[in-house]
Amino acid sequence: MKPHRLTILPGGERVITERIEGVRSAAIGLWIGAGSRDEPVTKAGVSHFIEHLLFKGTERYDAVEIAELFDTMGGELNAATSRETTVVYTRVPDDHLDVALEVMTDMVFAPSLNDIDSEREVVLEEIAMVDDNPQDLVHDLAAESVFGDHPLGRPVIGRAEVIASISRRSLLGYHRSAYAGPNVVLAAAGNVDHKRIVAALRKSRKGVESKAAALPRKPAGRVAAPGIRFLKKNTEQYHVCLAGPGIRRDDPRRYASALLDAILGGSASSRLFQEIREKRGMAYSVYSYGSQYLDAGQIGIYVGTREENLRECLEVIGAELRDVGAGNLRNGELERAKENMKGRLLLSLESTSARMSRLGKAVVLGMEILPIEEIERRIVAVTEDDVAALARDLYTPELLSAAGIGPSEKLFRTAVQRLNPSAVERAA
Repeated sequence: MKPHRLTILPGGERVITERIEGVRSAAIGLWIGAGSRDEPVTKAGVSHFIEHLLFKGTERYDAVEIAELFDTMGGELNAATSRETTVVYTRVPDDHLDVALEVMTDMVFAPSLNDIDSEREVVLEEIAMVDDNPQDLVHDLAAESVFGDHPLGRPVIGRAEVIASISRRSLLGYHRSAYAGPNVVLAAAGNVDHKRIVAALRKSRKGVESKAAALPRKPAGRVAAPGIRFLKKNTEQYHVCLAGPGIRRDDPRRYASALLDAILGGSASSRLFQEIREKRGMAYSVYSYGSQYLDAGQIGIYVGTREENLRECLEVIGAELRDVGAGNLRNGELERAKENMKGRLLLSLESTSARMSRLGKAVVLGMEILPIEEIERRIVAVTEDDVAALARDLYTPELLSAAGIGPSEKLFRTAVQRLNPSAVERAA
């Protein structure tokens, strides 16, 4: 891999690029260091709402023109909001790079924010869609069970009551404070020229005196004691998340954490997938996951299963968690996870979009950009003892909260009782 290039503009905005020979595409991302955790409760969902509104037009381009331009280029224009970032990104043929940059920077820095009422309805429909989708909604309950009323415990998508009433003035104020200065990173990878990318961002920021600083973030603090969150819905399945505090993103154990995730439920050969789906046929969807933030983290296990399988599913999960925590890794299990992780890392290098995301996300989150060889070395260095110790620290069943959606809270509590009795007692 060729080294990346980084330039910091006078206003604090940063540009990072990686030129890749032999490709005709360019992946571009405008990363903003603001997400749902940066919102006060009175503005819950404003980051996600603004992300939508960026596509509704600027003074120079209306919404239809933006869509038509990228369709004409054969490009893919999209955006995403997370708890700590917002990103607008595209991938276009290299001969359309200048136009794509001009339109994207206009969208991000100079949105009109005029047509908010129609998009307000779109976001309210999106919130309603999640409310009707229990396998998504249960993850919001899981985050709340870990972080309580901290912003990290709130849905990224926002609250309907906030979206329904928030004013254009509030939206403009939040946009002005977040989309400027050191909160902004422009990342590009592919057949790109660093100087041209820098010039494009300079042009878009010409005449703007940015005094913006990184948004103040409420520390995560202590997480809530393990408990239960349950939402009664007349569903065919019980949708369950077992969740607990994880590790922060600069924790040196993050490589052991990724390998542990692969062993537990992050791959087709993982324990939970094999034991619950393949051997017993008790679930279609079962997996583990992890999220890492500036000063906190969250781990979780999801399973969707019918009433008659719920108790056994949780018993199997508990048994596997205790087995890994006891250090009983199976023959070749860790090595297979390492090869899986290294393979996915190397395959991602063939994608200009993946390389752009790697650079942009690292810079906007203040993470070190390690050479691929160093990442591989750290993966290989993880031992079975490292994995078992982390499993005990994070996945001991007594440390996990339980979030569920289904027809009967009583039945749900009875099933969780066999996994973590203390969580049920606290919620009584």
